[in-house]
Order: sequence, then structure tokens, then C-alpha cells
Amino acid sequence: MRISKSVSLLAASALVLASCGGGGSNNNGGGPVATPTPTPTTGSNPFPAPSQESLTTNEVGQILAQAVAEAQARNLPSIITVVDRVGNVLAVFEMNGANPTALVSRERIGADLPAPDTFGLQGVDVPARLASISKAITGAYLSSGGNAFTSRTASQIVQEHFPPAPTTVGLESGPLFGVQFSQLPCSDLSARFGEGLIGPKRAPLGLAADPGGIPLYKNGVVVGGIGVMGDGDYGFDANILDVENDAEEAIAIAGAQGFMAPTDIRANRIFVDGTALRFTDVSPDPGGSGGSFAAINGTAGNLLEVPGYYDGTGLNPGVAYGTAASGLRAATPAEFPLTGAFILDDGNGNPRFPIRGGTDAASVAQPLTEAEVRAIMEEAFTVLSRARAQIRRPLDSRMQASISVVDTHGEILGIVRSADGPLFGIDVSLQKARTATFFSNPVAGAQLLAAGNDVAAYVARVRTFLDDPAALTGTHAFADRSGGNLSRPYFPDGEVGRPPGPLSVQDSDTFSPFMVGLQTDLVAGNIVQHVGFTEGSGGDTARGCTGVPASPSGQPRIANGIQIFPGSVPIYRNGVLVGGIGVSGDGIDQDDMVSFLGLHNASVRLGNGVGNADPAIRADRIEVNVGGAIVRLRYVNCPFAPFLDDPAQNVCQGL
Repeated sequence: MRISKSVSLLAASALVLASCGGGGSNNNGGGPVATPTPTPTTGSNPFPAPSQESLTTNEVGQILAQAVAEAQARNLPSIITVVDRVGNVLAVFEMNGANPTALVSRERIGADLPAPDTFGLQGVDVPARLASISKAITGAYLSSGGNAFTSRTASQIVQEHFPPAPTTVGLESGPLFGVQFSQLPCSDLSARFGEGLIGPKRAPLGLAADPGGIPLYKNGVVVGGIGVMGDGDYGFDANILDVENDAEEAIAIAGAQGFMAPTDIRANRIFVDGTALRFTDVSPDPGGSGGSFAAINGTAGNLLEVPGYYDGTGLNPGVAYGTAASGLRAATPAEFPLTGAFILDDGNGNPRFPIRGGTDAASVAQPLTEAEVRAIMEEAFTVLSRARAQIRRPLDSRMQASISVVDTHGEILGIVRSADGPLFGIDVSLQKARTATFFSNPVAGAQLLAAGNDVAAYVARVRTFLDDPAALTGTHAFADRSGGNLSRPYFPDGEVGRPPGPLSVQDSDTFSPFMVGLQTDLVAGNIVQHVGFTEGSGGDTARGCTGVPASPSGQPRIANGIQIFPGSVPIYRNGVLVGGIGVSGDGIDQDDMVSFLGLHNASVRLGNGVGNADPAIRADRIEVNVGGAIVRLRYVNCPFAPFLDDPAQNVCQGL
């Protein structure tokens, strides 16, 4: 296997909408406008839990048989994976003659590089079975009861221009730019097969942008995903204006028959900045069926072991999301008092991340207390419960997302979520909280300098770009929106001909979703090691991403990688950094608002100096000279009229 030193994670994300920003469609068809969800009353539940549905082994076999029949009809032997909603691999089936490897697409920069060269993951051969797993997880994790996204949807929202097309050059980057580098195999949050932990599992190549990952639904409830890898090209769709007849996508859709998402929540019914998202390019409801699993097992192919994911000994049933066995369940009032909250379970009925005070007394004179963390999370959840969704159907649904709080060491002080938020938002909310805290930390520059030459070089770039030799020493508060500004291949974002941000690749012509800059370089070694492990070459990557040194608490401060799209702010106590809060799941502006306004409301409730950064040190005070034009970084951007129960506008202004 050819593997590059700077391997980067699969794009894709899709996380999709969990973080999409921009405006939704109010009434494009001219029909009746949906009635807003009523304001919660005392004792009511703003986030009813989805019904507990799961795939049976017979249904997993049916899905595989249907997909195999379509693959045979198209003469494309493939590797087909089925997962449940929390990422448990239920089956991996390798058809006879299936290509065992996939080349990470060279489409974006293929004309610029000789054939043997690689750039990040681009041009690298990866095991096709890993690609099929990442596609299946992408479909499952990006979807919910209010939105159904595919790996094609993910492709649309992670590229350098949105929507991606030759005619859209000059527009800003995709709303979930960077989400492909979540659910990483080195994440300290994601559970691992065979290690006893339950809950959301890791994706071997992160989230995928290659078509062929489709969510699966049962009685209108998302229960998993199917991923297909067969054509040998693991890429993305660089031109949303054409319509592809993608065989892998057709095979996945055939497999999903009987388990397709409800029509009204598919991505093509959801708009971002006036652009409809893409669900599939192939007809989403082809006819035909594929017989039984018994008829194909051992004849058309065989179940395939994947170390670290699946033992290959038989079909597994899915677990029902919301049960203790899924690792995600409703919180008790003692665990979190607000109605509709879900938490992660350790498998024994206990909260996996109970709310607690800061662990960073070695670095902070007065760490966050448990009561302060609880107040921050409760106030953020309250804002969440009032907010209008960006990417959910029907229109004027209530926002759903995940919320994470960390201390200055990146240690998790609490995670809570609404019942039906997309699963990808759990890992991403934690990435966001840690990223804002890390870049606002006085030790950020020193930590990056100690992480090796590939990473250390970014420190000098930032200081030169900002004309500030003290940058990354705690002099400014960086939200994820601020760091995202510095991570785009054009600065300002999307403006072709402008210089790249200092945390991006330094030649915008070589940008690829598979190599974006610092975000990739921080985790490249972990990804290379994990891919080798799945092929029997050495041990697995450690639980804890990045090469930055461990904090006094023992783990890297960014132990599941960084994130570079909005939805987080650092937390201060009387001007001293004490932690960070991150939100992900339902629109980047909404994510910004829940973190920023939730923290502000907690500061009013607490009245003890804990709250948002002083405006004087926020990153939006930083000015950059770009060709004679002065450009300011951004801090947060809240939706204009965000609430279902209040006509208030500009709710973050002046705070």
C-alpha cells in the first residue's frame, strides 16, 4: 500500500448540516408556510426522543442481497458495508473480484502532479473496505429524523467554494469545510470495536465525500447507513451542476430499498444560502429486489473481516438509538435537569462524561467549578431549545445539536445533546470546544512548535500573516470562526487571487478536501498508523490525536483533532482563560449563537466573572492588510431572527 507521510482524512463530511450556515428556504414553492413549533410549556419536552428502531440480522442480509444484485447487474464487484446509527459495523461483504484498494481521487490536482506523487491523502491507495465503512458511517451520522444526508451531500459542503462548480469560483467555502476530519480513528471520544466502550464509533477514513454512502431508515427513524466501494476511485464531486450516473451510488440505493429516508427530509428539500443540497444523482427509488442473503453468501462473495471494526463471522443486528446499549440515552433529572436532554452512557447505566469541574489546577489559578460548568451547559441548552433549525424539515422545526465543555487542558467537563441531533455533532462539538480553547491558550504557539517540523511551520506563518510576533500566546481569544478564517485557501474566504490563510495549504491551486493544511498535518501520522493496523502492520493508533505534547492531565489538549468551521468560543474568568464551549448539529450560525449566547446568559446567572472574552481581546479586533485592504477576522455570527418563541433580532449584538 502506498501511504503518504502527510495523509489526510477523508473528506466528507457531511456532518453535514450540522453546521451549515446561511439562509433556508421559507416558501419557495408558494405553498402554505409551516407553523412554528410551539414554545415549550412547563413540563413539556421540546425534544421528543425518536422511537427505538433497529435493523435485524434478516434486514441486514436483505440490504446486502439487494445491493449485490444491483452490483451484478452493473458488472461492478464491490465491497458493501452496513452500520447502525451509532456506527457499529453490522456486516462487510466482499463480492468476488472486488477491487481491494481504492485510489484517493486526484481529480482536483491530478494535472499538476506526476503519477507517483501524493499530496495529503490525494493519490494514495487505501483499503476499499475502510472506504466502504466511512461511507456508511457518513450516511448514518449526518442524518436524523429531520434531515437525510448522503456522502454526496457531504461532498457538496466541504469544498473550497459552495456550491462546488466551475462557475462558482469566488464564492465562500462550504459551510462544513473541515468536517471530513472528524470521527477520526485516533479520537479519544469515539468508541472502538472490542474494547468494551459503547456509543458513537470512529470512522477509519473520517467522513466521506465519495458518492455511495446512503442513510437507512425504518418507520421514518434513521437506523444506520450503507456504504459501497467498487470503482477504485475514492473522491468527491467537484461539479454540482452535472448529473452523474454513479454506479456505487446506484448500488447503495438498491441496497437501501425498503429502508429509504422519507422523501420530505432528503437533502434536496433543504436549502443553504438559497442552494438546494444534493441527496443523490441516481434515481433514489429504483425498482427490483435482490433475493436472500443465503443465496449470495459463499457464492457471490463472502463476509470480510476488518480489524478494529468487524470480525467477519456473521451478520450483526443493530442497536436501537436511545437505549443504554447504544451508548446514548435520555438524561435523568439528576444528571441534567432540562427536559429532552440526551447524554452518553458508559454501558453500565452511568454517564460517560458526568458534569464536573476543571482538572487544570496546574495551569489555572481558579478552574471552572462543577456548578459553573452546569450553569453554562444549562443556559446553552436553553438557547438551543428556543432556536429555529437551519437544516431540519419541516421548516420552523426546533434546532437539534450537541454541546461540549472543556477545560484548558482539553479535558471533557460535560457533553449533552438534544434527542435527535445528528450523531456527527458529538465529536465535532468537542473538536470545536477544544480548538477555540487551544488557540486562545498562552501555550498554543509553544505546543505547535513542539509537534514536529510540519506543524511547527504554521506558527511562523500565523505570526507573519498577522504581523504579530506574540500571536498564539494567549493575547487574543479565538473562536472557531476566527481560526476558520485563517484555515481557508483564500483570505478573505473564497476571493480568488487572494493569499491563502496561514493555517491552510500555502498554494491554493493544490488545495484538496484530502489536504487542507494544519488540520490535516496534525493527525496525518495517526491516520497512517491506523490504516497500517487494519492491514496487519503494527499496532493501532493511540487514543488521542495530534503530535502536540500532552497537557499536565496526560492527553493532548486537542485529543480528537481540531475543527475549522464555526460553533465555539473560549470561556474566561475575569480575563483569564478557563475553558471552552462547542456546539454542532444544525447550522453554523445557530452553533455560534448557542455557544456565545449560552455562555453570556450563564455569566449573567453566575455573576462571578465567568463568561465570554472581553471584546478588546476577541479575534475580530485583529486586522490583516491584504493587498492594501484591511480585513478583520470574525468571532461569531448569530442568526438574524433565530427564535421560535420571540421575534427578537440581532440577539448577540453588543454582548
